[in-house]
Amino acid sequence: MTKKWVYLFSEGNKDMRNLLGGKGAGLAEMTNAGLPVPPGFTCTTEACLAYFAAGNQFPEGMWEQVKAAMALIEKETGKRFGDPSNPLLVSVRSGARASMPGMMDTVLNVGLNPETLAGLARITGNERFAYDAYRRLISMFGRIVKGIDGKKFDEVLEAWKAKTVGRRDTDLTTEMLQEIVKEYKAIYKQELGEEFPDDVWKQLSEAIEAVFKSWFGERAVTYRRLNKIPDDWGTAVNICTMVFGNMGDDSGTGVAFTRDPNTGEKVLYGEYLTNAQGEDVVAGIRTPMKIAELQRVNPAIYEQFVRLAEMLERHYRDMQDIEFTVERGRLWLLQTRNGKRTARAAVKIAVDMVNEGLITKAEAVARVEPEQVDALLHPMFDPAAKEKAMREGTFIAKGLNASPGAATGIAVFDAKRAEERAKAGAAVILVRPETSPEDVGGMLLSKGVLTQHGGATSHAAVVARGNNLPCVVGCESIEVDTEHRRFTIGPIVVNEGDTISIDGTTGEVFKGALPMLEVDWNKEVDLRTLLSWADEFRTLGVYTNADYPRDARRAREFGAEGIGLCRTEHMFFEEERRPSVVGMIMAKTDEERAKYLEELLPFQREDFEGIFEAMDGLPVIIRLIDPPMHEFLPKRETLIEEVTTLRCTGADPQLLAEKERMLALVESLAEVNPMMGLRGCRVGLMMPGVTEMQVRAIFQAACRQAKKGIDVHVEVMIPLVTHVNELRLEKEKLARVAEEVIAEEGIRVDYKFGTMIETPRGALTAGELAEYAEFFSFGTNDLTQMTFGFSRDDAEGKFLLKYVEQKILPANPFQTLDQDGVGKLMRMAVEAGKATRPDIELGICGEHGGDPASIDFCHRIGLKYVSCSPYRVPVARLAAAQAALRSPARLEDK
Repeated sequence: MTKKWVYLFSEGNKDMRNLLGGKGAGLAEMTNAGLPVPPGFTCTTEACLAYFAAGNQFPEGMWEQVKAAMALIEKETGKRFGDPSNPLLVSVRSGARASMPGMMDTVLNVGLNPETLAGLARITGNERFAYDAYRRLISMFGRIVKGIDGKKFDEVLEAWKAKTVGRRDTDLTTEMLQEIVKEYKAIYKQELGEEFPDDVWKQLSEAIEAVFKSWFGERAVTYRRLNKIPDDWGTAVNICTMVFGNMGDDSGTGVAFTRDPNTGEKVLYGEYLTNAQGEDVVAGIRTPMKIAELQRVNPAIYEQFVRLAEMLERHYRDMQDIEFTVERGRLWLLQTRNGKRTARAAVKIAVDMVNEGLITKAEAVARVEPEQVDALLHPMFDPAAKEKAMREGTFIAKGLNASPGAATGIAVFDAKRAEERAKAGAAVILVRPETSPEDVGGMLLSKGVLTQHGGATSHAAVVARGNNLPCVVGCESIEVDTEHRRFTIGPIVVNEGDTISIDGTTGEVFKGALPMLEVDWNKEVDLRTLLSWADEFRTLGVYTNADYPRDARRAREFGAEGIGLCRTEHMFFEEERRPSVVGMIMAKTDEERAKYLEELLPFQREDFEGIFEAMDGLPVIIRLIDPPMHEFLPKRETLIEEVTTLRCTGADPQLLAEKERMLALVESLAEVNPMMGLRGCRVGLMMPGVTEMQVRAIFQAACRQAKKGIDVHVEVMIPLVTHVNELRLEKEKLARVAEEVIAEEGIRVDYKFGTMIETPRGALTAGELAEYAEFFSFGTNDLTQMTFGFSRDDAEGKFLLKYVEQKILPANPFQTLDQDGVGKLMRMAVEAGKATRPDIELGICGEHGGDPASIDFCHRIGLKYVSCSPYRVPVARLAAAQAALRSPARLEDK
């Protein structure tokens, strides 16, 4: 039995979206509801995929089904396809299951040839209209079906419009349109070496093929990549009886939304164009009137449309995007679909529809995309200004969108100068080849960060996300020259002091300033309402990664329920502490090191006191020192330059000796692969006193704050453990220090010791580690790096993006958790950890803790919490709720 490839509109429904596409399912649903829809049918998405599988051939039986469906339309309309006495004309339009506005193709007026043209003119009594329809068919068919450059047709049209008084397409006379048709046909023959087809069935066949092929057109492919739409969905093709909005002043066409797609306000929003076809509204050939103006021009049609629009919104229980045509005073609906909307509108519409009783809280939470919440929390460029910048050529480069938000400022190529300029009141964009911990001071005072190298989990990206700094990294098309204080892109040169704008949400870089739209969390009433509903559904806790009290307070405002990662090493980079940190590393004996550690202890204690105060009543997980020691010292290249200069000039023998000693130390600490060298728990084991000092500072702060009435819950995390003996030795040593401090301070605080699971061996031996660890926190940045064998900065800068683009990998594993590899290690660790210690606390503190797909995985494997940067907390709250709503057991609870 031949497969069914074609469905009449009357045979479908909204539940057949995957087969009929969104447009086809919508037309079917409206047809069956008795709404005014022109008769038609849909060639399925399966037919599209079968077409490509057969080497661009219609699958067996499809064309016969198309002809049978056309015969039924002929019967319903009383017209015949290709019949000069009463011709049937059709539109051929795309319709994927996910809305892809403007990304694929449409051909209108299929079925016109010289004979049917004459018949159409005779029946309508409007020869001008008939020729207008014919010239549209020739240009659309030539451009879309045959690939002729559309400018060739546009130039002819513009030249003829220039000869009229009004210079509009509606001012063209019948005679002018006849000449345009002749010139269009001449272009067609010149470009293709053949006449425009008079065979109406050939027109239809080739138009259907062209729409199928547009699924793999450049626009459509790019859109799918950006919106993560699979290639194997295919597009449906809708063949619909033509209704004409270009038959005079009692006709027209329009597009309307049942709510404002920009603000979400409950008001009809759209445009209407008198005496026009649908393409004219999209193409901007004439300036349309606002939809509200239709009430004045044709109140009866307006009232009917308003009534139908309200009916459709209630039926679909979502804001609708409706295309319609008025033909000689009769309203026809050509499409309805859930309308695209801004992030702000998405949240407002979801909240309003709950309050109106249209949808439930669960539906509202499921309907808003986590990325839309993210967009609301960051300043953004005015979209109109951005479009203008694109047109005017001030868009100059694109890198990785590492931290969302928009920023404008002067380019500065050194962190210290950035700090100075910022303190002097300048808005600064720090531009570096890549950043290091030494750059943090300048980064935090800058409005944004741009780097030539690096990936989504590079130093620049992590620091920027944690501090809500817009950041673009891995912008390899720019050449940063810090010595001459400039960067270049081909012939374009941006010098220090020049103004640039960066969009961390898209990765785009612009020359000059772009106006911005700012955000105020306290005024985001709808968003806060939506997130409060999300909290009713989620089972995952949402913690934050915060190194400073200001970050902790900000995250708590956003709804964080604890700190999942407080990185102690960031505190070592403060300028006043650097001499003690350097002294600690350079110390030759344990006694000498102890002296410098004693200097550092009050600083660390003060840092932790602020954190505990900000998180009163909530858990705080503090990771002991993790990076390689060389990161706290001056760069080797800088020291070599300074030593060489001092040797040549003989200027300061004492300083030379100090620099030479420092250089010798840096060279002794140099490692081939420092990220897998002396770092993490290994520092505590190899450099006695360092982690003891940190734990002493932590517990002194905890006890002293507890005495003030602050409810402290401290969890100490020992990083980079690969063997149970490392954890055992560190925990035993540090637990003694904790108890010593508690005894000294005379007050007990709630505390735990645990470890970070960030090496494959750590995950594989999690059962052993759980004998000593009261909690696990998955450090998925390093775990991903070590599982894949990637150096993350090198990989993202050199090949990883190509891997994703070429589908070697489904996604960047540093942005979205690799569930099959890294995820398998996590699942094993969870199961082994629980088997040893059933009450073990499980969480994640890598950057994946703010990624919605990764959060869903964490929910499924039974973690207690996810932890992410402060400005990702609202995103994680929503994503965690959506993960719970996808769980059948959780839905039954609600």
